[in-house]
Amino acid sequence: MASDDKGTADAAYTRYLLDNEKIWWKRLLDVQLPYRTHLKALRLGITLDIGCGIGRNLRHLAKGSLGIDHNTASVEHCKQIGLEACLPDDFFKAPSARTFDAILLAHVAEHMKKDEVVALLRPYLAHLRPGGRLVVLTPQEKGFTLDETHVEMMDYAALRHICAALALPMVRQYSFPFPRLAGRVFPYNEFVSIAQKP
Repeated sequence: MASDDKGTADAAYTRYLLDNEKIWWKRLLDVQLPYRTHLKALRLGITLDIGCGIGRNLRHLAKGSLGIDHNTASVEHCKQIGLEACLPDDFFKAPSARTFDAILLAHVAEHMKKDEVVALLRPYLAHLRPGGRLVVLTPQEKGFTLDETHVEMMDYAALRHICAALALPMVRQYSFPFPRLAGRVFPYNEFVSIAQKP
């Protein structure tokens, strides 16, 4: 099994994600607001959300977007809250000419090694329209240390390597929501990498 399977496919991981959303101060302060706003500002269009988890991003994507996850419990949760989601095998079993404006890989790559990320993304690229974007979000240093299922730090250089291996030119890389240095102490600072299919 690939290293991304380390715990993240278990129902216990889905419960961990759901419990994490219920923490009182996170709900009181609506800590997801800046990230929702950022996601909407990217104007991704109809998106394939790979590693959609419990739908935290999927619920804010354009109508017609689809979530993919290897965790059966997470996929079932997404369906229960009215989102379209499926397991990878189900996506590839159903013959489809469906294409997407964007592929989102948010907080997934760090659960894998670089070559595994390339192998994960490659078959989905046939479903990304020409000119469509690949958006990869990964935690910076402090955030990387907070999840025992994290495998490899995916910084700007690692993400450039992945996109080059997929023949996707990098369009932009930046730190969000704070400048790069904040990632050493603020656990929710992200690397954002945007590549485009020729």
